[in-house]
Amino acid sequence: MRLAFILGEIGSGLRRNISMVVSVILVTFVSLTFVGAAGMLQLQINQMKGYWYDKVQVAIFLCSDGSTATGCATGPVTPEQQENLKGLLESPAVAQYINDFQYESKEDAYKHFKEQFSNSPIVDSVTPDQLPASFRINMKDPQKYQIISETFSSQPGVESVIDQRQLLERLFTVMNGASLVAVLIAGVMIVCAILLIATTIRLSAFSRRRETGIMRLVGASKTVIQLPFILEGVIAAVIGAALASGTLWAVAHFFLGEFLSKQYPDTAFISPGQTLILAPALLILGGSLAGISSLLTLRRYLRV
Repeated sequence: MRLAFILGEIGSGLRRNISMVVSVILVTFVSLTFVGAAGMLQLQINQMKGYWYDKVQVAIFLCSDGSTATGCATGPVTPEQQENLKGLLESPAVAQYINDFQYESKEDAYKHFKEQFSNSPIVDSVTPDQLPASFRINMKDPQKYQIISETFSSQPGVESVIDQRQLLERLFTVMNGASLVAVLIAGVMIVCAILLIATTIRLSAFSRRRETGIMRLVGASKTVIQLPFILEGVIAAVIGAALASGTLWAVAHFFLGEFLSKQYPDTAFISPGQTLILAPALLILGGSLAGISSLLTLRRYLRV
């Protein structure tokens, strides 16, 4: 009987304040979508790190015409210097840190450059002579890049030693910044959602002040009086959280899975299933915020 009464009160409250309930759903949906987007970005960053860090190479760029590095004081790399560098790579002191290496000539570098920038007009302004030859090294442990750098940076014929992870870190830094912006926006929207939920509960309590007054007179408990109001806010917030979870899944499925994965087949994108990990957290977050906001509002404005 008490459960039926509470459910009836919830339904009555939702019908009376339908416009405000829809507003709560939409604000919660937008705010938790930003929270979920930040979570998705972190999942994507971790996915890309695990994928690319195993593939990145250390590049030893050799001196060419116009190189100004210390090791290039005698001009472009000579065949003897190139052989010395190859021998050093094959020596036991260095070989223990690398899986394999390959030599990339200027022509190979130009070929890869054209493939990478095939849609850019910059291709027409670059010639093979402008690109340096290099040794490409696959490390056993990318964290030990510094050993290769210290060994080869001062060798004659070497212009520079580059760890491709440094380039990736710049990308990940930008993505982390975007994630932080999403969190900040989500924080503002969550505050808006809390205020809107509080306003909705106040209006609902005011419209039913006569009923709550009668319930006090007949000795109804605080739980019975407050629970319908709290559940109204929780239900609206949970619906918004469910919509946010569905949106994140749709983005992962249609945008990342169906579109970007085909445009960039060499990049590891998160799967729609991974976004479902965020759904319980969003539902709990939305329901908790609504419940706490409703309870605090009732204690202040509904004197029971």
